[in-house]
Amino acid sequence: MEENMRVEHVRKKREKKLPISISGEEFYKLMRVTKRKHHKLAFALGFMSGMRISEILHLQKEDVDFQRHSILIRCGKGGKDRVVPMPKSLPTSYYDLLPMKCGMRALERAFKRKLKHIRINRPGLHFHSLRHGFATHALESGMPINQVQLLLGHSNVSTTSIYVRANPKEALKRYEDLF
Repeated sequence: MEENMRVEHVRKKREKKLPISISGEEFYKLMRVTKRKHHKLAFALGFMSGMRISEILHLQKEDVDFQRHSILIRCGKGGKDRVVPMPKSLPTSYYDLLPMKCGMRALERAFKRKLKHIRINRPGLHFHSLRHGFATHALESGMPINQVQLLLGHSNVSTTSIYVRANPKEALKRYEDLF
């Protein structure tokens, strides 16, 4: 074998799967059957504020601004801070549960258990589907993509644009209007 020959490893491209989100209707069903306040708080922060599970678990009561109805996320993914809206319909007393005293796996299991309870068994649904639902709902409601990008904490708008591809309702509607 020649000394100058190099074996190069070819990296396999990761599949770019579309996010699986929970709908608004599914979210409200989920909240109706959820009795534990800390689960309700976590689910609401995921769906109504677009927070990641790790951000929810690290959230401190002093990061909630009741005057401005906003939440400061300190050192989110990539070490970035950002501000997200407080869920409007959540009683302020729920924030007394912060910081949350449960782990990621416990929240994930609670989420899956409640989905099973309301007979939602779509493959691929997980706690992060709440965040996907936030993004999808915001874009469907007409929020500009750059604002959704800001709330999600994405550095690049192309990351946020995956939610447009995941739910091309508007594009399909415009197509129908044209043809």
